[in-house]
Amino acid sequence: MSDHPRFTINRSMILLLPEQPFVDWILAVDPEPPPSLTLEAVRDDASVFLLPEDIANTPENAQHWVEKRWRPMFEFMLAEWFDDSLWPEDITLDMFRKWFTVRYHSMIWDMAPETTLDLEDWEEDDEDGSTMLH
Repeated sequence: MSDHPRFTINRSMILLLPEQPFVDWILAVDPEPPPSLTLEAVRDDASVFLLPEDIANTPENAQHWVEKRWRPMFEFMLAEWFDDSLWPEDITLDMFRKWFTVRYHSMIWDMAPETTLDLEDWEEDDEDGSTMLH
């Protein structure tokens, strides 16, 4: 295979980049916050979400798609750090917008097309039969 990208995946993606208020929250609730915890460190391995290509095909559509699902995405990001007993009491869309930046990317290049993509379900379906972001 060439070292040049050739194959794309039929999805777009967003990075959900934490902002300083998210880091401030982590530092406030962590009983022993790491001294090296900075915005840059938290952003270093930002969460990436693949989106349906036919729905989120522009930055504006991706932003709209995310803001329709902001609460489960916010809760996902909080749960990456602490259990829900330490979460803010009232989370809002405005808070989500301040705590995270949505960065959209329209092309995902597959540099290993000979390897099968595997899906791993990390969570059972919700009791209503839906999954977190659907």
